Amino acid sequence: MLIGDVAKQSGLTIDTLRFYEKIGLIAPPMRNDGGRRVYGDDVLGWIRFLEQLNATGMKQADRIHYAALRQRGDETLTERREMLEQHREKIAAKLVLMQDTLALMDRKVAAYHDMERKAKGH
Repeated sequence: MLIGDVAKQSGLTIDTLRFYEKIGLIAPPMRNDGGRRVYGDDVLGWIRFLEQLNATGMKQADRIHYAALRQRGDETLTERREMLEQHREKIAAKLVLMQDTLALMDRKVAAYHDMERKAKGH
């Protein structure tokens, strides 16, 4: 798959893909006879995973470290699992906070509805 195809299917720009390669988030792909990047089939799943780590607040330096560990192979399985467990704990804590905040917002909205009804004399 050429870089334009990866960009189109992933939703990232070609420049972003090149940047990811430069900083080590994506392993350097093979090159065809014309020198164009040819990515393996697994790159889209890897990009989706990286984007989800980013969306859930994992720092870029940690994503780069994780990617470097992944490139080293099975010798890093434990460290990668531990990184994901730690990140999962952070996500779980954020979810609890978000659920608590959502419940508070629901109560506030309901209170405003009540005040509006009373102000209108209903």
